[in-house]
Amino acid sequence: MEKLQGKCVVLGVTGGIAAYKMAYVASALRKTGADVHVIMTENATQFITPLTFETLTNNRCIVDTFARDFQYDVTHVSLAKAANLILIAPATANVIAKLAHGIADDMLTTTVLAAGCEKLVAPAMNTGMLENPITQDNLKTLRRYGFQVIEPECGMLACRDVGSGKLPEPETLLNHIARSLARKKTLSGVRVTVTAGPTQESLDPVRYLTNHSSGRMGYAIAREAMLRGAQVTLISGRTALPPVPFVALRPVTTAADMLREVQTALPDTDILIKAAAVADYRPTTVADDKIKKRDGDMEIPLERTEDILSWVAQNRRRGQFVCGFSMETRDLLENSRKKLESKRLDMIVANNLKVEGAGFGVSTNVATLITKDDVMELPLMGKDEVAEKLLDAIEQRRSAQ
Repeated sequence: MEKLQGKCVVLGVTGGIAAYKMAYVASALRKTGADVHVIMTENATQFITPLTFETLTNNRCIVDTFARDFQYDVTHVSLAKAANLILIAPATANVIAKLAHGIADDMLTTTVLAAGCEKLVAPAMNTGMLENPITQDNLKTLRRYGFQVIEPECGMLACRDVGSGKLPEPETLLNHIARSLARKKTLSGVRVTVTAGPTQESLDPVRYLTNHSSGRMGYAIAREAMLRGAQVTLISGRTALPPVPFVALRPVTTAADMLREVQTALPDTDILIKAAAVADYRPTTVADDKIKKRDGDMEIPLERTEDILSWVAQNRRRGQFVCGFSMETRDLLENSRKKLESKRLDMIVANNLKVEGAGFGVSTNVATLITKDDVMELPLMGKDEVAEKLLDAIEQRRSAQ
């Protein structure tokens, strides 16, 4: 998860069985550098102890509005002012009802009512309680007042019913917090399309031609754009990576599939970043049955695949920013500059497969950002860091246009 140094996060824990999940959330937030404070309702202390959160956060866990054994300040006001974000999870039907109607009868509801920061609510309860029209109306009211509601998941509940009402896993809650706090929203309202991963070109029902791309670079770019507030579409070949949260995923297999998705996305795209490793060739024919080995048969006739960037160059509209990628094994700058010019790109990210720490299948990269009038060589760094540097550079170039 991204660093949240200097951010104050308040976790409101209410009386549901899923309260135990919040220990992991508190611990993970602390590791990001965030200042984490936990407010519990009295009922929540029946499921998990305040001491657990105090140990994990190194801050006092507050339960009683009128406790006297702490340094004097008006705690619900001071925390409300300090908080950059409040997450209430699990949020019971009772607390949701209170928040929706401005009832402030304990430390948690009092603090939330006084706070002007972003507020997230993660409902967790029995399916019948969740689907009750009263609860649904209360959630609509919270949304109208600016709360973000994190939708509960479906599954087996503590009461052994199966349905909606499960608190999402900690990773999901952390992703919501990261989306809100990790970056300034410098790309808010901007539509970004990213291509990622390899393509696969079938030879027969068993075999295909592909490459070593893991998709990590493209996925890192999609996540970074999402954190900056962009509306992101990720067109991805088959990878082993988990989906990027809050990003529209468009899965593809072949180069032709990827071209069709790019053609669909381009009219509504402000920034296109082509990080995918698209096959240059495919078999001229695809056998209906598995090709059997035969003596002397060692040839596979190939044909060129569609050149997606050439199509983009011919069909892009004025004002769109297009960034390509160039994977080379020699003459990095010369070959990449030729591609920059021939494809009418605004920027190209070049890297040499033979440089240690760069290329496919690793979590790092050694990239060079090239425009028509500038070359920026980046040192060895993680692909998440490369994504940050790349989007910084794109934002700077767009603002100068």
